[in-house]
Amino acid sequence: MTLAQIIWDVSPTIIKLGSFEIRWYGLLFALGFVIGYQIIARIFKIENQPEKDLDALLLTMILSIVLGARIGHYAFYEGHNFAKNPGLFLWDMLVPPYSGLASHGAAFGVLIGLFIFKNRHKQYEYLWLTDRMVIVSALGGAFIRFGNFMNSEIVGKATDKPWGVIFKQNFEFEQVARHPAQLYESISCLILFVILFFLYEKWKGNTPKGSLTGIFFIWIFGLRFFYEFLKENQEAFEEGMALNMGQILSIPVVLFGVYVLIKSFKNRTLNV
Repeated sequence: MTLAQIIWDVSPTIIKLGSFEIRWYGLLFALGFVIGYQIIARIFKIENQPEKDLDALLLTMILSIVLGARIGHYAFYEGHNFAKNPGLFLWDMLVPPYSGLASHGAAFGVLIGLFIFKNRHKQYEYLWLTDRMVIVSALGGAFIRFGNFMNSEIVGKATDKPWGVIFKQNFEFEQVARHPAQLYESISCLILFVILFFLYEKWKGNTPKGSLTGIFFIWIFGLRFFYEFLKENQEAFEEGMALNMGQILSIPVVLFGVYVLIKSFKNRTLNV
């Protein structure tokens, strides 16, 4: 180990009073929604959309992300346990505290949730909604991955790089310097947020429908595919696989993003 490597021994808990505790992950997760709400409210004001729809949209996003991420975790990573005890499986899947959230499931959940929202609020176009929600989703992803770092979870593989981190709070793997894969993803999400926000500020109501959505899925899950090579597998069944579950799931999502982006620029009408 070199002196340049980092020893990370921060507790994931901020405050604990008896059985009640506030954790960094939960705080950052909630902060993503709070700041995201303010950004979407500003967008609604710029584009003269009714503010009365904001609360329904926020509730849709919260339910879609939590349920999508939770169901996705079980469907993609623990589906083999369902037959053993279906009742306990469903209870643990839906009732907090949650032991696992899948970002791919959250993405699918948001797409479905916004489709339901659009059908109940006919004045919105589907891609108008997704283009604006991916801006705040990128920021939320930055908060969530930083929360994973505070939790010392989803750690990277061992490395001799000077920025390698020894996660003292993680007892699942050997205590050696590892890639801070959570920070790689958090910083990537933050950069994407800046890019999407800049593009929206440039185009506003003239944003080519689907363009920001396409960029989001290509960037997030394209980088996710490559970051997985630097991360420890999350489940034992992934050992020995040429590609892990995160990479397998990322491929169709990236292809979907490419399709949406190409379609958006074929049909674009811009006043730049």
